[in-house]
Amino acid sequence: MRGVAFLLAIAVAGLAGCADDRREERLRAAGENPDLTALLRVADASAGRRQFGRCAACHTIAAGGPNLAGPNLSGIYGKRFATGNQRFGYTAALRASGQAGRRWDAAALDAWLANPQAIVPGTSMRFAGIPDPLDRADIIALLQES
Repeated sequence: MRGVAFLLAIAVAGLAGCADDRREERLRAAGENPDLTALLRVADASAGRRQFGRCAACHTIAAGGPNLAGPNLSGIYGKRFATGNQRFGYTAALRASGQAGRRWDAAALDAWLANPQAIVPGTSMRFAGIPDPLDRADIIALLQES
């Protein structure tokens, strides 16, 4: 049994090393009190893919992937709100919010990922948001390349 525990400890340590996203190094490179532009300069789409796990319960990101409770997000960057996925029924709250003409650029994604309810009160997206600005920047980097 001790051998199994030892092997498990090695596997966990190895996986932790695989997830090393150089977070502290990237934060230092972004500077003191970095804004979104500075964070995007150090953002890492691979780290964003890991962070996207928070989103994966409701969204897929692969091209041609299915809609779940939320729309597939492949190619969403640069598209207009509530128009990115013709197969998804966007909520009336989103369509009526005045945001429908806005594009999913870095600033819009950052605000949405921080607190969707603040952008579109009444949205059916029941997600509290991602408080960490670097985590949001990493997800944005992923969405930019998806």
